[in-house]
Amino acid sequence: MRFVFFVLVLFSLSASAQWKDFIIGVKGDTLNRVDMKGRKQGPWSIHVDDLRGERGYEEEGYFENDAKEGVWKRYSLEGIKIAEENYHWGKLNGKARYYTYNGGLLREEGWRAIDPANAYDTVDVYAIDDPSKLVDRVVVKNDGMAMKHGQWNYYDPSEGVIIKTEYYRLNKLVTKDGDVIDDDSNSVGANKKLPSDTTGKKALTKPQVVLDYEKKNAGKKKVKTRDGSTGY
Repeated sequence: MRFVFFVLVLFSLSASAQWKDFIIGVKGDTLNRVDMKGRKQGPWSIHVDDLRGERGYEEEGYFENDAKEGVWKRYSLEGIKIAEENYHWGKLNGKARYYTYNGGLLREEGWRAIDPANAYDTVDVYAIDDPSKLVDRVVVKNDGMAMKHGQWNYYDPSEGVIIKTEYYRLNKLVTKDGDVIDDDSNSVGANKKLPSDTTGKKALTKPQVVLDYEKKNAGKKKVKTRDGSTGY
């Protein structure tokens, strides 16, 4: 018994020397680690109580240098999985799935994280109908947020069938034909055309009052008019 106690003491001292803060889980593993620089590291378990009508939850996953990394799972306080997300550099990356509190699949999302160490990054763009076919490489500015990227599926949680599908390309909604939809006007960018103009200049339409005046005075001696300007 004293030998077991001695081992536990050594383990505790070793962990204390490595981590600024931590807790011991029910299985004896070291959780919620904070290193000497104050950064979250390794496996974490987070508990959030019900608050002001918002339902509480528990989530578990890994931190790497204070940023979420890999798979994170969220559960209701009753133990039902309500979300499963993938992270890279602390941002959503890849597939994310969300469930009802009864366990039915509600939504699947696609995300793309950008390396926070880079001001810009190059993202491969694949065909919607053939995910293995590379159609473009796009340079994007890093605004510090993950971008919607890929297929989004919305489900009827009671039936488990897809009721709506959307496709995103770097935060832009696109059609199945690959046309980008303008966020401001909800119009398809590929179908937006400028009026034809052989002169290269925008044609001007005269007001009807001006047309009547010119018709009335056609062929007459030039009439002097006031244009409202001042000065000499």
